[in-house]
Amino acid sequence: MVPVEVGSGMLRRDRYTGEDAEVNQRLHLDLLEETRKNSQLRLAAYQQCATRYYNQKIKGQLLKVGDLVLMKVMPNIKNPRYGVFGANWEGPYKIKAILWK
Repeated sequence: MVPVEVGSGMLRRDRYTGEDAEVNQRLHLDLLEETRKNSQLRLAAYQQCATRYYNQKIKGQLLKVGDLVLMKVMPNIKNPRYGVFGANWEGPYKIKAILWK
């Protein structure tokens, strides 16, 4: 007695031909560059929308002399000994003067 799964054919397997597979592969390779460009355009549009949304929600803050602020630690001045566990901010620093308005 043959199990049903073994006896029944699959449409994809039954209709497979090597020539069709090569033609389809070449077609997809031809369209690959266009697909890549479209995905880059969609990604750029999404990033613009996300930036616009974030910039609408953010509130500016005016700083005055005497306020305490933190300074971002840039990668080139981070201590490599601490690795990923190093501080991202340093301070607090007190504002002494405002150079421009």
